[in-house]
Amino acid sequence: MSRAVLKNIMFCAASAALLAGCSPSVPDSGVPDTGAGVGFGSYEDYQQRQAARAAQASASSLPPAQAVSEEPLEGDLAAETQAVLDATRANSGEVPLEASPSNPPPEAVTNDAGISRENDFDAVGSQRSIEDDKARQAALREQYQVVQPTEVPTRSGASGPNIVEYALSTSHPKGRTIYNRIGFNLQARHTRNCAKYPSPDLAQEEFLAKGGPERDRLALDPDGDGYACSWDPAPFRAARAAAVSTQPAAGSETTTATE
Repeated sequence: MSRAVLKNIMFCAASAALLAGCSPSVPDSGVPDTGAGVGFGSYEDYQQRQAARAAQASASSLPPAQAVSEEPLEGDLAAETQAVLDATRANSGEVPLEASPSNPPPEAVTNDAGISRENDFDAVGSQRSIEDDKARQAALREQYQVVQPTEVPTRSGASGPNIVEYALSTSHPKGRTIYNRIGFNLQARHTRNCAKYPSPDLAQEEFLAKGGPERDRLALDPDGDGYACSWDPAPFRAARAAAVSTQPAAGSETTTATE
């Protein structure tokens, strides 16, 4: 055997000895070595160990005996607690409602304060007669008053245009072109200038004061209907029509008296 082979054998033996000295030791599991190997111990011993662990865990979770006082409650707390318990047992003195198809239906509410019974003929008939209704209608007819429309009053201290008079002097609807409008960028100027007025009425007054409806220097009426911005004469016309419709016809009072 050559010298090189002997050196290799000696080197391998020394390395094996060093590795054996550096390897960690296997920890002790605490289970006595019975020589049966892992998983081959006695099943009775396993059950005993499990029972001991469960007993130890339950004992550690319970509070100590001295932590709970055995003295009775005293003072207002005990009285309030007892009162709540008594009220709960008594159910506030009312019999509990048990839902059942055999229960009688609840009583119907025949009348209540603030509910009119004018549509109930039986109820009204027992309270007043036909003669009473006639007398009531006659009294209401005597109190009825018709306010006759008058001319639009002139505002004191105001010399500007009157938009009410202007609305009643026109008859065409909003959006119908009556006057020609020529200019550049009318819609943009219209949007910008109309935003300066707090209300359409003020815009219409300014429009009429500046030469409208024939002229539109501020582009308040780009469609040429004679109405500035979103102003609409329809409400003023409707008010006049309603006032005229409430006027009694000629000779109606005489005819009623004759009848």
